[in-house]
Amino acid sequence: MAKAATVYDVAERAGVSIATVSMTFRRPHKVKEETRRIVEAAAEALNYVPSASARGLAHGRTGALGLYSFDYYLPEPFEVPVAPEPTSAKTRGGDVAVVRDDDEDLRRFPLYVDEVQRGVELECWQRGYALLINGGTRADGPTAVTDIVGRVDGLAVLPRAVPDDVLERIAQRIPVVALSENTRLDGPSTVGADNRGGMRAVTEHLIVGHGLRDLQFVGEAGWFDARERFAGFQAALRGAGLRVPRKPSARFTGHPQDTGAAVAQLLSPGGDGLPEAFVCVTDDAALNVMAALAEHRVRVPEQVAVTGFDGIVAGRVVRPSLTTVRQPMQAMGRAAVDLLVDRIANPEGPQVARRLPVEVVLRESCGCSRP
Repeated sequence: MAKAATVYDVAERAGVSIATVSMTFRRPHKVKEETRRIVEAAAEALNYVPSASARGLAHGRTGALGLYSFDYYLPEPFEVPVAPEPTSAKTRGGDVAVVRDDDEDLRRFPLYVDEVQRGVELECWQRGYALLINGGTRADGPTAVTDIVGRVDGLAVLPRAVPDDVLERIAQRIPVVALSENTRLDGPSTVGADNRGGMRAVTEHLIVGHGLRDLQFVGEAGWFDARERFAGFQAALRGAGLRVPRKPSARFTGHPQDTGAAVAQLLSPGGDGLPEAFVCVTDDAALNVMAALAEHRVRVPEQVAVTGFDGIVAGRVVRPSLTTVRQPMQAMGRAAVDLLVDRIANPEGPQVARRLPVEVVLRESCGCSRP
């Protein structure tokens, strides 16, 4: 087997420095187009393949960042969903798969985790870092995240993916950024959105803008961002002189099966009846509420208003369109990479908590008509 070409061979053939060769493959947008073409042609002629591991060893780093998450829709324990067997139809273009469409599958649209991941990917590309993505389910426990720690220079972690104490231990080894407003963490930096202020604003819109007084919060408060959103909901009620619940309802968790049962119970004979509005902890929860209401032929917003939190694409295309609090998900992913790179360059730097602004997006589901 012939000896593999090195960066020195490419540099000599292209007539450039080894730094230019390295930059061409790590951050090509930073290299002049003519120079980049010369380097690429030399690399192709020599069958040169850049070695990320060699670069890492030279600098005592891997040149990669990690993103750890889990799929909120996968069952526990982890099982890979089986794709339905398609049928085929003969057309002039050949065999074409024919499948039944499931319009209620939210995974057809980008979710919160997808939008944040996109931001992480873009910023890693911009800064010349490789990205290693890993994850599992909550049932996997803290051991799953350790598989990625030794292979990256820094780690971004999405909400609810890893227990706080595990994050704090990992932060003693490598830079960690938690994509949550959780400032209680000791060690990891954090990137979050104004959860409390956003939820307070959308709740006040229902009260002041639409004159609604009977509002039901939908969602669990078992994670930091959700607790902040519930606190914002409470603050809006308190400011309007309305009854303030001490904690979220155990019936309205936001999960599809629980939501359907809770709505059915409200509408059953002897039930409490519908509130004037459902204020949901996420857009996913809001879409579950709207689906349950539709099954019972309850009209939104004519009979009950619904709001969400996140600003995912599905909320814009559903009918009625969903009023929500939009957080800058891609910007949050990019900010996480920014903090990781800063900490890699300055390991003794301070822990940073970065909060990004949100905005209330008024659509049809709260009673606001389209412009």
